[in-house]
Amino acid sequence: MKLEIDTDARTLSIDGEKGSRTLPLYSDAAFEEISELWKVVGWNQRYTYTFTWLGRPIIQMPEDLLRVQEVIWMQRPDVIIETGVAHGGSLVFYASLLDLAGSGKVIGVDVEIRPHNQRAIETHPLKSRIDLIEGDSVSAETLAKIRSAMQGERCMVILDSNHSKTHVLRELEAYRDFVTVGSYLVVQDGVMVDLEDVPNGKPGWSTDNPLAAVETFLQANDDFALDPPHWVFNESTLTKPITYWPSAWLKRVR
Repeated sequence: MKLEIDTDARTLSIDGEKGSRTLPLYSDAAFEEISELWKVVGWNQRYTYTFTWLGRPIIQMPEDLLRVQEVIWMQRPDVIIETGVAHGGSLVFYASLLDLAGSGKVIGVDVEIRPHNQRAIETHPLKSRIDLIEGDSVSAETLAKIRSAMQGERCMVILDSNHSKTHVLRELEAYRDFVTVGSYLVVQDGVMVDLEDVPNGKPGWSTDNPLAAVETFLQANDDFALDPPHWVFNESTLTKPITYWPSAWLKRVR
C-alpha cells in the first residue's frame, strides 16, 4: 500500500489492493488510515517500550490502558487475573485502579517471574493488592493456586502471555470459568495479525495469533460474545480505537 499526504491540498491519497482513492486529510477516514500505519510502525520501533506506570515498565499502547481503565472503574472487579507478568507494570496499573476504588486485588501469573522483577513488585507500595503465582498458566497446579487466592465474586481476566493461537486457546478454555457474568475475558495483542511482514515481525503471524484463538473459542462457547465496551466519553466523530487489542473484549453473557 502507498500513502501520500499532501498538506497543501489537504488530502490523503491511498493506492492499495482495493484500488486508489483520495480522502480529505482532516477526516475520520484519513485519521484511521494514518493511525493504522502509525500503529504498525510504532510496534516495530518498540514505541510501547518507552513508558512506565508508578515506576514499573508497562509495555502497552496508551489508548489500550485508558480503555481498560474505563472498564475497571465502572465494573469495580474484586479480582483481576492477568497471565503474563514481565516487568509488572500492568499489575501495578490495575492495582492502582483497584486501590483508588477502595477494594480488590490483582493475581499475576507467569511461567517465569525474573528475580529482579519479582523483587520490584514485592517491594512496591501497592504490593498488598498484588499476588504473584509462578507456573504454567494452564497447568492444573497453577489454576488451583489461583482459585485458592480468589477473594470476592466479580472477576475479570486479561490474557497477555504466550500469544500463539494454541496457547491462547488453552488459556481461554482454562480461564473462562473465572469470569463473572457481565465481566470480560480480554485477549491482548491481536495486532500480531498485521505484523507478519514488518521487519521485526515473524512469518506465520497472520494465522498464528490471538485473533485466530478468539474465533475458534467463540464458535464453541456461546456464553461469551465479542462486545467491546462503549466509549464513556466522546465529543468527536471518531468511532474506532487505535489499539493493539483488536477483537479483544469477550464479555461473558451467561
